[in-house]
Amino acid sequence: MSTTSPHILVVDDDREIRDLVARHLKKHGFRVDVASGGVEMKEAVLRSRLDLIILDRVMPGEDGLTLCRNLRASSNIPVILLTLLGSDTDRIVGLEVGADDYLPKPFNPEELVARIRAVLRRAQALPTNKSAKIERVLSFAGWTLDCRARRLTSPDGVVVTLTDGEFELLRALAERPGVILSRDELLDLTSGREPGLFDRSVDMQIMRLRRRLAAHNDANDIIKTIRQQGYIFAADVEEAEH
Repeated sequence: MSTTSPHILVVDDDREIRDLVARHLKKHGFRVDVASGGVEMKEAVLRSRLDLIILDRVMPGEDGLTLCRNLRASSNIPVILLTLLGSDTDRIVGLEVGADDYLPKPFNPEELVARIRAVLRRAQALPTNKSAKIERVLSFAGWTLDCRARRLTSPDGVVVTLTDGEFELLRALAERPGVILSRDELLDLTSGREPGLFDRSVDMQIMRLRRRLAAHNDANDIIKTIRQQGYIFAADVEEAEH
């Protein structure tokens, strides 16, 4: 998790509920984003480093159980399910698809905060399990980024040395081709907002990364600047799992 306040995503198709929950969590010092359903949730998971997701059980389209099950295929972000269905059977099904906790509606907002803190404590206490994250080989414009070996190979077969920060930045961009990422989002995805890092550090690392890529071929169009928004990875990316 990040070194600053935990980053929570509230997913609920009821605007009033998600806004009320978001406001209450912000009062308790959490950073909060909201999503109205599965599409916005998936975009948020790609764009930000989230510490926990509060997920409504019953929604139009993909319901909370489906979204939780699909999330578990590629992520270990803790999930608390909220639902009007409060039977033991529903709770068991929710936990079986990968939810970390289950809270029936209506609920006491203070109980939700307590459950969030308990789930975050448990997640923090778990040993680091890097194998839970799928390490991919990403190919783009003739380049190969091996995420497990942390190795970048140029189109002409040269292994390009990257700093840890440059590698994480390139991976964050390459894993999200076509998505505009702000400096704040890149800081979340690459550094967890460690002390001493700031927005301009992203610009400097982007500049160095572009130089390393350009030293081997004309790669200036791979990472594009979107004025007043951030950066976008413009190359097509193919993925292969180890």
